[in-house]
Amino acid sequence: MLERSNGRESHPLQTQQIPFGGIGMVAARPPWWTWVWPALGWIVLLLTLALGSGGPIAAAAGVTLLGTVFAAVYHAEVVAHRVGEPFGTLVLALAVTVIETALIVSVMVAAPAEKAGLARDTVFAAVMIVCNGIVGACLLWGGAQHREQGFQLQGASAALAVLAALTSLTMILPNYTSSHLGARYSTAQLVFAAVVSLVLYGSFVFVQTVRHRDYFLPPAGDEAEAHTPPPAGRTAALSAALLVVALVAIVGLAKMLTPTVERGIAYVEVPKAVVGIIIAALVLLPEGLAALRAAGSNRLQTSLNLALGSALATIGLTIPAVAAVSIAIGQPLDLGLDGKDQVLLALTLLLGVITLGTGRTTVLQGIVHLVIFAVFLFFAVVP
Repeated sequence: MLERSNGRESHPLQTQQIPFGGIGMVAARPPWWTWVWPALGWIVLLLTLALGSGGPIAAAAGVTLLGTVFAAVYHAEVVAHRVGEPFGTLVLALAVTVIETALIVSVMVAAPAEKAGLARDTVFAAVMIVCNGIVGACLLWGGAQHREQGFQLQGASAALAVLAALTSLTMILPNYTSSHLGARYSTAQLVFAAVVSLVLYGSFVFVQTVRHRDYFLPPAGDEAEAHTPPPAGRTAALSAALLVVALVAIVGLAKMLTPTVERGIAYVEVPKAVVGIIIAALVLLPEGLAALRAAGSNRLQTSLNLALGSALATIGLTIPAVAAVSIAIGQPLDLGLDGKDQVLLALTLLLGVITLGTGRTTVLQGIVHLVIFAVFLFFAVVP
């Protein structure tokens, strides 16, 4: 039977497009590419096991990896739209963090002696990419489109407070303890830092989703959130299953490509810390595009929920995971940043407090954050 809507005929089984501020439109039925890319990822993984990771296979793995990342975030968006805000952005942040943590752990286990600082480099890169790159791009793009945008000041302040505590305890304090291990915590200190990270992140999630959920919802009358029906339970369940399949494929593909990336970095003679930047940029790319689309649609609150929530999840979940692996396999874990990176981190946190301290933003704040992001990239390559 045909239904009429706004003078047009539509079929009840037709795909329904649901704008959800992500990399695309969340459809009532998954588009073909959202299951083809994960399937191709598994095919490439099997070919690698059978034939080895030669040049053509490595190139195919790189293309397939990007497609699978976008497919994973699409499925996370379907699940997110089903559960609603602010749970939706939490689902996306957790999906990205699972990818990043699995990549770091897999590389650490494969080459323990050479990867003592990989977790630190990746987590720090994620913080800089999120707080300066993604946030800066969202503020600039949203300001260019809508001149001035608003958000909930209480939610941003809560996220920045937890972020300052997490980054200081995990990446600055290790340099100033009396354990005489340099940039490392002792085993007891590492366990304590992991527990504290989980407590801080868990507390933030409780405040975000239960106690003060309204702090993380769009300001009334300011942002035009699309009121569309959530996907059916069967659609959400299918996307949840495909999300798991895609995440596993992403971890396998990224682990296979890591040696190729490292050889390329050694060839151009740039610091090994760039490996962490590449890993962080890879897993944050789809979420960054999701935040950028939301800012362009005048939904800055959703952009900040995605960005700051991702930064908090990266530290609050990744550090305990790598700490557990480090203790289990007896691998040293360097967490303390050097002086240059400590200055950049302090400047980033200070700017975050200032630029997000009024509840309104313009293009100026976006430009400032993007300049700091450019400084971070430049000094990472030219230390």
